[in-house]
Amino acid sequence: MSETRTFHLPLLQASQAQKHVTVNEALVRLDGLAQITLQSRGLSTPPASSSDGDCYALPMGCSEDWEGQDGLLALASNGGWIFVAPMNGWSAWLVDEHSRATYLQGSWQSGVLAAAPNGAAARFDVLEVEHEIVAGGAQAVGLDIPSDSVIFACSARVVEAIEGTVSSWALDLNSGGILFGTGMGLEAESYCTGILGQPTAIYSPKSVRVVPEGGNFAGGKLKIAAHVYRIALPS
Repeated sequence: MSETRTFHLPLLQASQAQKHVTVNEALVRLDGLAQITLQSRGLSTPPASSSDGDCYALPMGCSEDWEGQDGLLALASNGGWIFVAPMNGWSAWLVDEHSRATYLQGSWQSGVLAAAPNGAAARFDVLEVEHEIVAGGAQAVGLDIPSDSVIFACSARVVEAIEGTVSSWALDLNSGGILFGTGMGLEAESYCTGILGQPTAIYSPKSVRVVPEGGNFAGGKLKIAAHVYRIALPS
């Protein structure tokens, strides 16, 4: 046996020379994998610079120093890379996406609450956008609720004061008539919690929109998030 089963930590061999090299590599792997923080799961080429211990989940089609390592984890170490195969059930924090992901069926999946052996899964996602309000009336914010999901809430915060002839604003879906809140304030830091009285099933994709009340918009900025439960079918 030359390495451990889970983290593939290299083991010292009898009468081995340069033992510190093996020990140091094992420590780097342990430090990077015991509480995994993935810098990204979308980069297909190594970053221009990295610090020892930085970890990346490699997608398909990698090149340069990551060529041929698709699907593995790449750990920065001493100016190079250590590659480790993830195992089903590993959990990691995605730094660039501000979310947690679980490794299942060959990919890192965000929001997973539970999963079955054949790929069926329950997940809870928070989908977020920042919307620059344009002059005029009701407008889609670029936040789409996927089909076959259940929505619990749609929250929002005013980042830059909302301007125009409006007295307040509302948040709803472009179709379906689901209202997340009305009469919200215009000043920065005003907010909408948007918790629905009961979870609502969404069977076809729908778009979130912001609606002016008492006039028209002239400008402003919002951060908006949809809080959604989704399922994955068995493979």
